Amino acid sequence: MNQILVSEKVYITPELKKRKRMYKTDFFISAFLVFILFSYYIYAEYDKNKSEAVSQEILSSLTFEDNFIDDTTIKFADNSIVVILNTEDPFEIRYEPPPTVEEERPNVLNRDVRTSASGQQYYTVATINIPSIGVKYPVLNTTTDELLKISPTKFWGPEPNEVGNFCIVGHNYRNTKFFSKVIYLEKGNIIEITDGTGKTIRYEIYDKYIVSPTDVACTSQRTNGMREVTLITCTNDSSQRVIVKAREII
Repeated sequence: MNQILVSEKVYITPELKKRKRMYKTDFFISAFLVFILFSYYIYAEYDKNKSEAVSQEILSSLTFEDNFIDDTTIKFADNSIVVILNTEDPFEIRYEPPPTVEEERPNVLNRDVRTSASGQQYYTVATINIPSIGVKYPVLNTTTDELLKISPTKFWGPEPNEVGNFCIVGHNYRNTKFFSKVIYLEKGNIIEITDGTGKTIRYEIYDKYIVSPTDVACTSQRTNGMREVTLITCTNDSSQRVIVKAREII
């Protein structure tokens, strides 16, 4: 018996003890990293759900007794921002900021101007409804990283339901939020846009494709006098952009 005990003790060498300590250290580090990643995932989901709640609260508060007016204008002036949509379709634009609550807004009684956490003011210019995938959201007046976490936003184009190409961008969170299900749309599906007057126009999808993040040709306003809607979101791996084009049903 003593020989057996001595033999077992002999095999527990300093090298083996060091290796065991390393294994324990690696285990605790791995467990800590898993905890951090899991906590981050929980927080990210909480943040997304919180943003979704804000968006749905905006949607439920909307009424259409009066007009919403989008103050985004196109001006050809000095020191304007030059945005090249493609090699043949340049525009010079300058975005006018939305009015503050204190500013007078003639004939506009129902614009719900809100303030984001960072102090940015925003408002709703339309609602988008896509029955085939169960998507319904307010469309906010301008695109920023902060506002995209609240709801889909207007990216480019005329006011809702006017002649031209009304471009809307939204996040793909790879779940059921915002534009996550837009990637599953097909030709023939219907998109409904309700503007600030309460008028709803139905648009039928006629094209869907993928482009690189730097390709903004889909925002061109050359619609041959038609009303169009363009939806923009990310692919599931966020490396490219999914473009969905729809045209007014006449």
